[in-house]
Amino acid sequence: MSVKQGSVAKFNSREALIGIVGLGYVGLPLMLRYNAIGYRVLGIDIDASKTARLNAGESYIEHISADSIRAARESGFEATCDFSRVAECDALILCVPTPLNKYREPDMSFVIKTTEAIKPYLRKGQVVSLESTTYPGTTEEVLLPRVEENGLKVGMDLFLVYSPEREDPGNLSFETRTIPKVIGGHTPDCLEVGVALYEQAIDRLVKVSSTKAAEMTKLLENIHRAVNIGLVNEMKIVADRMGIDIFEVVDAAATKPFGFSAYYPGPGLGGHCIPIDPFYLTWKAREFGLHTRFIELSGEVNQAMPEYVVSKLMDGLNDRGMALKGSKVLVLGIAYKKNVDDMRESPSVEIMELLEAKGCLIQYSDPHVPVFPVMREHHFDLSSQVITAENLASYDAVIIATDHDRFDYDLIREHAALIVDSRGKYRAPEAHIIKA
Repeated sequence: MSVKQGSVAKFNSREALIGIVGLGYVGLPLMLRYNAIGYRVLGIDIDASKTARLNAGESYIEHISADSIRAARESGFEATCDFSRVAECDALILCVPTPLNKYREPDMSFVIKTTEAIKPYLRKGQVVSLESTTYPGTTEEVLLPRVEENGLKVGMDLFLVYSPEREDPGNLSFETRTIPKVIGGHTPDCLEVGVALYEQAIDRLVKVSSTKAAEMTKLLENIHRAVNIGLVNEMKIVADRMGIDIFEVVDAAATKPFGFSAYYPGPGLGGHCIPIDPFYLTWKAREFGLHTRFIELSGEVNQAMPEYVVSKLMDGLNDRGMALKGSKVLVLGIAYKKNVDDMRESPSVEIMELLEAKGCLIQYSDPHVPVFPVMREHHFDLSSQVITAENLASYDAVIIATDHDRFDYDLIREHAALIVDSRGKYRAPEAHIIKA
């Protein structure tokens, strides 16, 4: 039996040990899925606090229950910081961050460090799958030479694939199993082994011709969203000047049964994908002498939205004879999207920083984020405020930045002195509500 056939047989029989490297919003749901269908799963992460909590049956992600972690532990799941245990695994699925640096260029340090960490323990028959969103060519240029450094030949001894994550935290309509999964292999044999790895856990696999095609597919998905959100954010500003409610317009346009997809404006882009991924392609395109003007323009529009929200607040306070400096402002929702606790790239945080820089007294309320967490680039020593009639009335203004379902919007409308609504929660015109 060839190395490839042995690997495929292990995955098909569910005897394989699946190693998930990076136990965050992508890696943890994937772990639970493989565990649920009978695979042995080993979670690997550099954060000892995460592995300790998981081994204690605790969850640190709101929409993943502690009960599900405990059930996984009872059926064999284990988390570790010990990378030498890579040698035990038959598959290594890399789910590590790919942020941008301060120059808005790809920061590949997490992918590189992870690949270097697993490299000494790679062996024949393993499949390595990168799920992190990145630029076309990453798998070939970053992973391939490193995993072959110790003499293993990709496509013969070791199998290399790229299969981008498509997690959507808080979306109850889809789960890991039901979201179609794109996969590309470095060679046809790599693809065959990668398919064997994923087809047991995912309802539908979409095979593409190469790792580059799979990498580009993920970027296209997110650039499509970023460009369309940039378009509707720009139209929001135009519509506002004309006295038109852009949310009413989008709702009306969405009734067209063909040729239109509804995208709604907001205070900017957040999350680990949409604000970041377009710049991966922009950066890589320069290598080919190309300038991605359309992508960069939408990025400029979306990045300007937090300042637009602040400008609308300034106008509202000005109309009441008040200065922004010294005003007491409550920001509602600091997660990047509704009904989750994920704060990565949240525009709410940028709004808070802009207001603080202008002398505002800032507080926030978010039922999903009880205490402002330590972040790489942002920090406020704040905890979530309870929303009551008295508390709302104590602020000069309230900004609806993230429209969590758990907010009482009737209570907010009744008791807030001034509301800056960036999410279109209030459609009827009212003197104390400003649409932003």
